[in-house]
Amino acid sequence: MTLLDTPSDSAASAASAKRVFLRDETSAVLRVDESNIPLAETVDIDPMSTAPMIVNMGPVHPSTHGVLRLVLEMQGEQVLRSKPVIGYLHTGMEKTGEQLSFLQGTTNVTRMDYASPLFNELVFSLATEKLLNIEVPPRAQWIRTMMCELNRISSHMLFQATNGMDVGAVSMMLYGNRLREETLRILEKVTGLRMNHNYIRPGGVAVDLPDGWREDIGGLLDMLPPLLDEFDQLLTGQPIFRERLQGVGAINTEECLALGVTGPILRGTGYAWDLRRDMPYLKYDELDFDVIVGSYGDCFDRYAVRLAEARESIRIVRQCIEKMPTGDYRLQDKKVTPPPRARIDESMEALIHHFKIFTEGFKVPEGEVYVSIESPRGELGCYVVSDGGSHPHRMHIRAPSFVNLQTMPHMMQDALVADVVAIISSVDPVLGEVDR
Repeated sequence: MTLLDTPSDSAASAASAKRVFLRDETSAVLRVDESNIPLAETVDIDPMSTAPMIVNMGPVHPSTHGVLRLVLEMQGEQVLRSKPVIGYLHTGMEKTGEQLSFLQGTTNVTRMDYASPLFNELVFSLATEKLLNIEVPPRAQWIRTMMCELNRISSHMLFQATNGMDVGAVSMMLYGNRLREETLRILEKVTGLRMNHNYIRPGGVAVDLPDGWREDIGGLLDMLPPLLDEFDQLLTGQPIFRERLQGVGAINTEECLALGVTGPILRGTGYAWDLRRDMPYLKYDELDFDVIVGSYGDCFDRYAVRLAEARESIRIVRQCIEKMPTGDYRLQDKKVTPPPRARIDESMEALIHHFKIFTEGFKVPEGEVYVSIESPRGELGCYVVSDGGSHPHRMHIRAPSFVNLQTMPHMMQDALVADVVAIISSVDPVLGEVDR
């Protein structure tokens, strides 16, 4: 380990003596001893110096996807070391979840990954149902599957918009968000909200599909493919776009597995791991779809994997429409499911039942469980411990964005500062589930 002094002149050396940066010559990771850095410190840097320089990128930066801060050690425009710094959005959602009942829990977790909130609701509901040892009706499972795939499309369209914007394809911000808005319009019609839906709940879903849902979703699925083909014409074969992404931020399968990385980043290396196929849940074992993989694990592969996954999601949603059964959209168990709203005005028992289940919640048997699903960013897991009460005793979310951030120092080593923005975008982090 060696010490790195930023300024070179003697006047600044005294000021920089308090600033200590630890360099590990065998690692891509820059470790900053922030305990020795004063809150306000000015250091005169010699503009002609060739010594490495420490640069802060973020947390207030349009290309860091929220409040991500990067500490970059740079030699000119080349990144020698990098360190992601998180915690600027910390909200304590897991601890908050221990103060909420299992019935209220979905209102909390849905706000973690706000780009794909239905997946947060699903994993929490599956964990709760596993503790309760209940199985939701088939129609509810098919609705969950269809809604999650629609949410996957909207999430990947948001990626296409921001990824294009980050590398200079400004028009993609308009085109990608246009498709996202069309998808969110369907989600809003079904759930009542564009985001943070609280739609998937323990026992099923909040409400049944509305009248005309087949025509609405079918119209969306007919509209999407030709517009996705336009993305291919605009970006995939575009020489400048390919030059910005090909060979940039490459990572291999072994590194991904060592770091616990999942989702499009792992599949971009050529490793076909998808929980929907390898550890099926809901109705994915009854659906026909392909697991999309890349070849080189670079930024271009991650872009292409997400674009192709949106097409596969369209294919899955079409099958869900065809196979959607009739029946209950939620479990008819009075201990878990509140009474129909219309019954509250007619029956005192229904009113009391409604009051008790929403004030006290339902009790969950003692035990602990871990459930994982495939979110647009990788393995989303929920670990819940119940002490037999109506609130989780402990709750932890295995957030893929948090784990995937570990790849950044490896991807950014020896990259140019212009490549840093492309690499951040290709990871597609949502800081709401990183800090949570």
